[in-house]
Amino acid sequence: MDQLELLKQNWKLRDQEHPRLSYDQIYNMLFKRSTSIVKWIFIISLLELFFWIGLYFVSPKSSFEIIEKLGMNTVMLIFNIVHYIVVIVFIYCFYKNYISIKVTENTKSLMQNILRTRKTVRYFVIYNVSAFILTLGIINYYYYTKSDLLLEVFSDVYGMDSFPPDFLTYFFTAQIIVGIVLILLLVLFYRLVYGILLRKLYKNYRELKKIEL
Repeated sequence: MDQLELLKQNWKLRDQEHPRLSYDQIYNMLFKRSTSIVKWIFIISLLELFFWIGLYFVSPKSSFEIIEKLGMNTVMLIFNIVHYIVVIVFIYCFYKNYISIKVTENTKSLMQNILRTRKTVRYFVIYNVSAFILTLGIINYYYYTKSDLLLEVFSDVYGMDSFPPDFLTYFFTAQIIVGIVLILLLVLFYRLVYGILLRKLYKNYRELKKIEL
């Protein structure tokens, strides 16, 4: 049994002459836990941003050559600029949520900040998964509509002189399979990391609701 549960039991068993002390102890415990969770949400979102930026710099040069030769540079540049602006806005919202919850002075405000944080994280996850799917869709759309040029690009970049008759069929099948796997891994990551934090945060919300009644 953790410290919070012990405090709750002591609060219920305590004589009526000292109810406020136990209430404050429980509130402070929930406040510290909630503040820590929101701080970690902010930190993880920053680490995630740095991860994707780092991945860009370690990507194979051939990938950029293919994008350039297929005439996708402008589209991908615009998409990336918009994407990172949106992500930075979300991170700023996480920071604001952390500051807001850090200076919370009553139970009602703390509960409101918890719900606001949960909603922001959900929108963040939905956006990132949708953006990832859209990116894969854009890339493969260009590959498919310019399949003849794609073969020429592969020949130039990888030095391939000839291709099997079903090369494009196998290529796009592999693209679909790899894309689905990557999407599932991304969703799994969000469920494990942000999902755990949100469940803990909502547990704190329920406990606050009990002591507020």
